[in-house]
Amino acid sequence: MTKQLIFALTLLVTIGVFTFTISRIINYFRFTKASFPIRNFGRRFGVMMEVAFGQTKIFRKPFSGVLHALVFWGFCVILLGSIEMIIDGLVGTEKLFKSFGVVYDIITASGDIFAVLVAVAIIIFLIRRIFLHVKRFEGIEMKAISHIDANIALTLILLLMLSLTGMNIAYIDYQYIKGEEIVGVYPVSIWLTGLFSGISEKGLYFWFEAFWWIHILLIFVFANILPYSKHFHVFMSVPNVFLSRLDPLGKLPNMESVTKEVRLMLDPATAFAVPASDEPIERFGVKDVEDISWKNYFDSLACTECGRCTSVCPASITGKKLSPRKIIMDVRARMKEKGPGMVKNGRDFSDQKSLLKDYISVEELWACTTCNACAKECPININHPTLIIDMRRYLVMEEAYAPGEIKAVFSNIENNGAPWQYSPEDRLQWAENLEMTVK
Repeated sequence: MTKQLIFALTLLVTIGVFTFTISRIINYFRFTKASFPIRNFGRRFGVMMEVAFGQTKIFRKPFSGVLHALVFWGFCVILLGSIEMIIDGLVGTEKLFKSFGVVYDIITASGDIFAVLVAVAIIIFLIRRIFLHVKRFEGIEMKAISHIDANIALTLILLLMLSLTGMNIAYIDYQYIKGEEIVGVYPVSIWLTGLFSGISEKGLYFWFEAFWWIHILLIFVFANILPYSKHFHVFMSVPNVFLSRLDPLGKLPNMESVTKEVRLMLDPATAFAVPASDEPIERFGVKDVEDISWKNYFDSLACTECGRCTSVCPASITGKKLSPRKIIMDVRARMKEKGPGMVKNGRDFSDQKSLLKDYISVEELWACTTCNACAKECPININHPTLIIDMRRYLVMEEAYAPGEIKAVFSNIENNGAPWQYSPEDRLQWAENLEMTVK
């Protein structure tokens, strides 16, 4: 009974802290704008199963892709065991799901195998990060805290897997000494039972309880660290894939207000059919986080900082300042900075800074070729170019700023009705002296 009470209090504190953290993040969404409508649930489910659970995009880098997929699938399997542990801790039962029979055997066997596979994968990831200095993990946006954050999260995952394996080994030995049935199947742990040889029944029970508490407390700590870490994608990546933009990558969304004005210009008769609006004119494009869509902010929270987007960006590869990963990380950092002020003082709060220019430079934005390589490569379907284009729209439509080449195009369209510098009367001069034969 004492164990149940302590566990219940621990769980209550964990849920309370987690709820507080998530409520703060949810509050920030209030200051974002609407995005595309969420439809086509069947297609979205298919994309989620293929990209998120199937990990198809991650396999484009075979070595790290296979390891990451093993970690993800391992978490999915071990999650079932964690749910059982929470119920056992609250109710006072042991191995509550054992009534599932063969299904339970499959779950425990899979969890036991994946615990070791995930541990090995995490050790390799730590070696790569600490000793091999993979280029993809570096960049101007990757501060020292980013690397420390990643190493802490990986270490916690490693400890989770080791404590789970230790718990299974102690359980097998304890049941064997007592002469009682071993519930579940543990194909790996059963070969490691020699690690606890010579320990008494009481000692084995102590180690079983110790590993049980270590494992469940690590889960609680990890869950509350994640929202402050790049590993928040553990929670956010699957829903982010489900909420993916389903349009072709090359399709850029139009601004509804501008589209309406163009239609009125093309057909003035419809002007009287459009009801007058008292709403204030919205800002064109994106200057700060209150101008981004909720999906832009969701993307920033889900970003794994893996660097796959930047590694394939032609602008980044050729030495330009643009890093698609930095763009997404800057959105998250800026909202973290300005969000509390907006919650306290309202949407009009200003700290005399902005996402554009203070975080993301004009040079970065105009380096983008909108090739969509970053969006295609992203393992959780973040769409970087749409955000970049929205910030460009602000520069052009609000500040009349654009590179000289684009200004020349605008000027030619205004004066000549085409992007070229020639007047309409002179466009066919190039063909005057050509002899053409019609067959």
